Amino acid sequence: MVSSCLQTQQQQQQQQQQQLQQQQQQQQQLQQQQQLQEMQQQMQGIHMQQEMQQQQQQVLQQPMRQQQLL
Repeated sequence: MVSSCLQTQQQQQQQQQQQLQQQQQQQQQLQQQQQLQEMQQQMQGIHMQQEMQQQQQQVLQQPMRQQQLL
């Protein structure tokens, strides 16, 4: 009886450990996904900034061209 009780306890502990490991893996995956999203957002932000700068440069260059034509 005692040995069988011990065995069931050990099995339960192992199951709990496996569940914990799975949870940890899921958390790690979530963190990685979040990091990827953040990186993508940052990249998009950089692209947006570059586009804005290009537009500003064009706007700045336009009056100069007009003056040159005159």
